[in-house]
Amino acid sequence: MRRRPGETRNEGEPQQGSKTAAEVRQEKAPGIGPGQKSSLIATFVQPDGKILTTEGAGHGKIMWRDLAVTSSVVTVNKKGVISLRHDPRATAGKLPHVSITVPSHPDLHADLDIPLRYDYAFKTNFSGSTGASGMNGSDGQDGSPGSVGSMDPDNPSPGGDGGNGTDGSNGQDGSPGGDAPAVQIQMAVEAGPHALVQFGVFAAGHKRYYLVDPNGGSLSVNADGGQGGSGGRGGRGGHGGIGGSGSPSGSNGRDGSDGQNGMDGSAGRGGSITVTYDPQAAPFLSLLHLSNSNGPKPVFQEQPVAPLW
Repeated sequence: MRRRPGETRNEGEPQQGSKTAAEVRQEKAPGIGPGQKSSLIATFVQPDGKILTTEGAGHGKIMWRDLAVTSSVVTVNKKGVISLRHDPRATAGKLPHVSITVPSHPDLHADLDIPLRYDYAFKTNFSGSTGASGMNGSDGQDGSPGSVGSMDPDNPSPGGDGGNGTDGSNGQDGSPGGDAPAVQIQMAVEAGPHALVQFGVFAAGHKRYYLVDPNGGSLSVNADGGQGGSGGRGGRGGHGGIGGSGSPSGSNGRDGSDGQNGMDGSAGRGGSITVTYDPQAAPFLSLLHLSNSNGPKPVFQEQPVAPLW
């Protein structure tokens, strides 16, 4: 009987408690999308009914390194986490598959087909870099205490004045944020029983592709100007020195002035965004969320766009 995607096929089903059963499933809802990860849980039911599970998402004691795990389309790490590459072109139309086997019992294994899903909130970011923060000013030095005089009524002498504290230095200004590059976006509808939208996003030598299911999926493209760096804090003025004791006592020294805080750097410029969409893709423009703060208004143009792959 043909299995549906996401359905586990168990080998070694227990009969009259004579065998051990194995099962593998995803921790959350079945399926995986480009650039996504998902944890697996393997379960083993022993002949006596005792259930054993894997570490990680299964919170069990069976170590994934003690199992033989093979996969196609997706990759599986040593903690039982599957991942799918970001570019949908290489995996579109394929069915990811995972198989686990207990090396000491080769006949004990389980298989899992994992459906591809595209109903995720995909994001891509070309925003400018954040400017460097300015260096803080250095604190002023405290004044030295005044010299001690004499308070002997027969031989009085005044105490010395405390030294003045030095001023703190000013903080440096933050550097400007980086500018975002110009971004070109192409949209086309992939033919099939269930409409999927192909996106190509191109900027500064980068080419990124996305396949989005209109039923729950979206694509956010950010090309914001980089945030300016924070200004450095002004240095604290040094404390005045304490006047020395005597008759009369010396005066305290003057506190130094605090340095001024540096100015925050200016934000970078947002990149221009141009969206070219096929007429068939017009109903799906709402899937696209754009942000290019401190940049020009995005431009939309409708014209024929061939399938991107």
